[in-house]
Amino acid sequence: MGILYIVPTPIGNLEDITLRALRILKEVSLIAAEDTRTSRVLTNHFDIDTQMTSYHEHNKVAKLDQIYDALAVGDVALISDAGTPGISDPGYELVQGAIERGITVVPLPGANAVITALVASGLPTDSFLYVGFLPRKTSALKQRLTELANQTETIVTYESPYRLTDTLAGIIDVLGADRHVCVAREITKKFEEFYRGTAQEAYDYFTAENPRGEVTLLIAGADPTDDTWTEARVKSELAQQIADGQSLSRAAKTIAKLSGWKKRDVYELGIN
Repeated sequence: MGILYIVPTPIGNLEDITLRALRILKEVSLIAAEDTRTSRVLTNHFDIDTQMTSYHEHNKVAKLDQIYDALAVGDVALISDAGTPGISDPGYELVQGAIERGITVVPLPGANAVITALVASGLPTDSFLYVGFLPRKTSALKQRLTELANQTETIVTYESPYRLTDTLAGIIDVLGADRHVCVAREITKKFEEFYRGTAQEAYDYFTAENPRGEVTLLIAGADPTDDTWTEARVKSELAQQIADGQSLSRAAKTIAKLSGWKKRDVYELGIN
């Protein structure tokens, strides 16, 4: 029985790969890559001629058996296009199945955009919440941000440069224009940029700049001394006031004054 190695690859600068990662990629019998065309740039640069197969979200079902068959007779390395595999990609399903089959899983440390962006953001690092990709649709985005509104941990998410300003607009609307953010763009690459400021400042800047490249967005957590009510408390009080005979509009106005919420947001909770 072979070993499944989880091998991080550079997120931009090819010098960031480790010596151990290079050795493993040369020694295994198969490399399972998110996109073989992208990974060939890496393997060709380091003269690695190991057999490679694709493994990604759209072919994972068909590929799992092939990879497990390979593991029955040799070692396999799992890599992604960039960074540590298994984060916001189907790598975890391959790992999960390997564990169930009694296959040894060995993770290598290495490049990761979340941690790299976090430590340079200037935001608290003692506790953070990674939320993957935020929803694309405006209504779903605002709902998700509302759920995160009272989190005191630094929030980390991946974002497309084409949706960045829309997401910043959602942050302004739900979390407030003064909520601090850091936009980490093109980390480790030639045009690396860390923009730090309020959500409003970032929105204004990137609206004018038309950003490109990979983006990791970090959002400051809520002030732990903030007395803003949780969504559960707002819903409970809203239900109680309506049960006492108050109209939804009047109850929303009253609760907004007490809770730190906007009246329209309280009202929307009442009609959903």
